Amino acid sequence: MHISLTIGETALTGTLLDTPAARDFYALLPLLVSLSDFAQAEKIANLPKELSLSEAPAGCAGEPGDIAYYAPWGNLAIFYRHTVYAKGLVKLGALTGDLCALLAIDDTVCIRAQ
Repeated sequence: MHISLTIGETALTGTLLDTPAARDFYALLPLLVSLSDFAQAEKIANLPKELSLSEAPAGCAGEPGDIAYYAPWGNLAIFYRHTVYAKGLVKLGALTGDLCALLAIDDTVCIRAQ
């Protein structure tokens, strides 16, 4: 499952994993989300519904480019820096390209299926 995230004139592409949570996320697309910075490591946004936790690991660490679902809060997380293991963090996939565009925004972006 391929996606694109448009930030102004910059488009990042990514691939989602073949998991129940990632398939639930893909089914929400296209999606406009308001990203805000969190912990100087990730951009987060609310999702309109919870994603499946079936087959999901207990948690994971965040790596630059990772797209994840933080189940305790029900939000989307897009990482631009490495983070330590977090219980309830479910990796959905990863973005490729220049992540610098993520650093400068606290705005609405569009995520689309490709």
